Amino acid sequence: MVAYESVPLPSCGSRPSRQEIAADVHRWVVSPPMRDLVDAFGGTLPATAGEAATASLLAWLDDFSDGCWNFRKGAERPDAREPDLDAAERALVLAAAEALGLVRATTPRHDSYTHLIVLGGLARACLQRNSYAAALLASGRVGRPEVAALGSGRELTKLEHELLRDQGAPGCRNEMDVMDVGVRRYLGFRDPVAEEAHLDPDNTNLSSCIRTYQRDGGPTVRVLAAPSSDPERRRANTADTQRYWAEQVTLTPNDRVLVVTSAIYVPFQHADALRTLGVPFDVDVDTVGVEADWSHEPSLHQPVTPGKYLQEIRSGIRSMRSLLAAVEVTTPASAPV
Repeated sequence: MVAYESVPLPSCGSRPSRQEIAADVHRWVVSPPMRDLVDAFGGTLPATAGEAATASLLAWLDDFSDGCWNFRKGAERPDAREPDLDAAERALVLAAAEALGLVRATTPRHDSYTHLIVLGGLARACLQRNSYAAALLASGRVGRPEVAALGSGRELTKLEHELLRDQGAPGCRNEMDVMDVGVRRYLGFRDPVAEEAHLDPDNTNLSSCIRTYQRDGGPTVRVLAAPSSDPERRRANTADTQRYWAEQVTLTPNDRVLVVTSAIYVPFQHADALRTLGVPFDVDVDTVGVEADWSHEPSLHQPVTPGKYLQEIRSGIRSMRSLLAAVEVTTPASAPV
């Protein structure tokens, strides 16, 4: 099997400059695993004239991956089809995904953070990520940050309801409820000290809710469901939830934010966190992922297939494209004379 060196994600240092983020995006895009993946699926990554061509490369990769690696076609992730790959192709996808940062959990870069964010998702992931966040907090390796569990008003599927019944949490209606169960179960809370909800009966994509938990002398813990920034077309996405959370707190350049998700989503959700939090608020953003089989509860293990890795490499490409647009800087070649 092909072995690659790990490709660092953008912002491996504290509060990098926009130029450094753009350079990191370029390295991820033109890395050997990305080139080999493109080759294996019948393409050739265009030759570039340096970092100034990164935007056009990402546009090309966006189009290419839409034809080759987009197995969702607008559907939710569980409904994506699985491609028929041979053994060599499966091995290449796994090796590339590992090098690009989608397989292994990473250690938090700092020993203290002011904020820890747990990102929502399907029910199994909501519970597993909250369990992982609780383990990080209990270990003392991340300090005593404020905690936010970010969800949405997405209604649960039949399979999620079945999982939650097996987990002893049958009353959940939506993703935020599952995040709330995770906070109560793994962080040891019972009842919130406050709840603020804004419900829109005509368009649930506009609804929002915040539940606040607090212990005497302990950091604040919030569970949030964000409204969508494009409510006529979709529910709130990752970037929406991160922006909404940022509106509830006061971020300063002295803050360190640790984002907890699943390993397979780290590249795209880290790029989103940089774009929505790191760049506009000048905060240090670090993202760690839960490995698919991490948990003291085997029922929360999440099998990952080659098709899912390809789909999320595409998600990473699209989020890197948005990040690059957010940090685009004038280069000497294009500066006014």
